[in-house]
Amino acid sequence: MADVTIAGLAREGGVGVETVRYYQRRGLLETPARPEGSGSSGGIRRYTADDVRRLRFIRSAQAAGFTLEQIGELVAMDATDDRARARQLANERIAALDAKIQELKRVRASLERLAHECGSGSEGPCPILTAFDAD
Repeated sequence: MADVTIAGLAREGGVGVETVRYYQRRGLLETPARPEGSGSSGGIRRYTADDVRRLRFIRSAQAAGFTLEQIGELVAMDATDDRARARQLANERIAALDAKIQELKRVRASLERLAHECGSGSEGPCPILTAFDAD
C-alpha cells in the first residue's frame, strides 16, 4: 500500500477525517511531519500502512467496548509487551459485558411479561404503556 493522505487514511479506517484528527489529539495516532518542498507531495502529510493498521486497531478495540483511555494504554503496551495488563483489561471488559448481558436479560424478561399481559385481553390500559408512564 502506498502512503496515503489523511483522507485516504480515514477512508481505509472507515472513519471521517475529523475522527483521525481527534485520535491524533488524544495521542492514539501519530501526526506525521509535513514534508518540505514543492511538487506532488510537498506540504501534504502522508500516512503509512502502519497508521492504517493502528487506526483499524483503535476502531476494533472501540467495537469491543474499550474506552479511548484503555485503548491508549493498549497502544502503549504494544511497545512493552505487557501481556498481564492487556489480559487484565480484557478480563475487565469481559466482566462489564457479562454484567450488561445480565441486565439485558432482565429487561427482556420484563418486556416478555408485559407483552404477555398486554395480550391477555384484560380490561384497562395496556400494561406496556403504563409500565413506562413516568409519574
